[in-house]
Amino acid sequence: MFLLIYSYLLDCTRKPGTLEEQVVGRDCQASSAPLGWEEKEVEVQLDREDDGNRLPRKQHIYLHATWRTGSSFVGELFNQHPKVFYLYEPMWLMWQELFPGNAKSLQGAVRDMLRSLYLCDFSVLKLYTSSSMGDVKLTTHSVFGWKNNKVICSAPLCHAYTKDHVELVNGEKCGKQCPPRDIKELERECRKYDVIVIKDVRVLDLKVLLPLMQDPSLNFKVIQLMRDPRAVHNSRMKSKQSLVKESIQVLKSKKRSEKYKSLWAPGKSHRVDTYVSSALEVICESWSKDLTLVRDSPSWVRSRYVMVRYEDLVLKPRDTLRALYGFANITVSPATEMYVLNMTKGEGYSSEKPFLISSRDAKEAIRAWRNGLSLWQIQQVEQSCQEAMKVLVWCHGLCSLGTCMPQRLNNTTNYIYISAFHVGVHPKALSNVRLAPKLLVSGPDT
Repeated sequence: MFLLIYSYLLDCTRKPGTLEEQVVGRDCQASSAPLGWEEKEVEVQLDREDDGNRLPRKQHIYLHATWRTGSSFVGELFNQHPKVFYLYEPMWLMWQELFPGNAKSLQGAVRDMLRSLYLCDFSVLKLYTSSSMGDVKLTTHSVFGWKNNKVICSAPLCHAYTKDHVELVNGEKCGKQCPPRDIKELERECRKYDVIVIKDVRVLDLKVLLPLMQDPSLNFKVIQLMRDPRAVHNSRMKSKQSLVKESIQVLKSKKRSEKYKSLWAPGKSHRVDTYVSSALEVICESWSKDLTLVRDSPSWVRSRYVMVRYEDLVLKPRDTLRALYGFANITVSPATEMYVLNMTKGEGYSSEKPFLISSRDAKEAIRAWRNGLSLWQIQQVEQSCQEAMKVLVWCHGLCSLGTCMPQRLNNTTNYIYISAFHVGVHPKALSNVRLAPKLLVSGPDT
């Protein structure tokens, strides 16, 4: 556990106590300290071949999201690209191993794990698999989500799929046809790719990622995905049993505040609904802090950050895909374009299998919360998340039960603000953030 403890000490300067205190027992106050923007961006060295010729810069992209925002779908857009090495929620292993650790105290370790993975060093996974699985040799099967990973399930590691062919990976097929390969083989494959994308939901504060933007060994960028919190809450409640452990870890970071003290009162029991609902409020607070951070940040942060609303992605998939890929410096092929269109034009919307990536009706996915939440639940979410909803132009109030949301989205059909992906963001709310040219679109995607 030395690396984990070391990374934590980088964040918290107090002398460590017990292992529990070092890892999960206390909050790291550094992440809430005022930022000094006097630090300048570190000039990152370009990769070079042995003969000194300049190579294209590698791209290290982090998909910054929270639970039930559609991040699995967005991540799959990168998993499908033949030029991308993609990892799905690798920090899941850490959170499971250290449960019920305080989410805030794990942020430094999460960041350091990200850095190792971007450098194609997968030995970090051993820190979070040894105690539960014994001192085992790391393989491709040690990677969380390996059965749906296009690189692991494709040649040369396995011949169940072809990386160049755009299609969803069937986990059952990959599980049967792809035996475990030594982790060193996966590291070698990783180093072949110029674009490495990691999607996860366990970074609670964008500020935690700033050191990676200044790391000279990385070309680190952030794509932040946000979604109407009412839709997020509806989806979270559908899958609440699967989210209770993570919700507890998120809430533990707030346990000392008066607002959440009742959740931890001795002898008082709470249903799963309480944990999941309360965690959403913390998540909305994090969104507001992230947006404020970007608004007040210097150009070297804004140039490495983009934000997209889930609603704009599913209603204008072609344009949003082009912008996402452009930010990652990869091209859109007819196959990937057709893939995103097909995935947003399915029949209906179902929450029976909330973690399954499948073709869904985009408009139904956006509106499903109206039928899934009570009026009281809607009002609670709108009250808790009003700041983020205001900035991101999700209207609220009684009109949310009628036509306000569709009208708002329809009003943005012809104008997509793509840039630091402030898609649909009120201009005055983020006036200091660099915006790319407004794209005029003639009508809905076809």
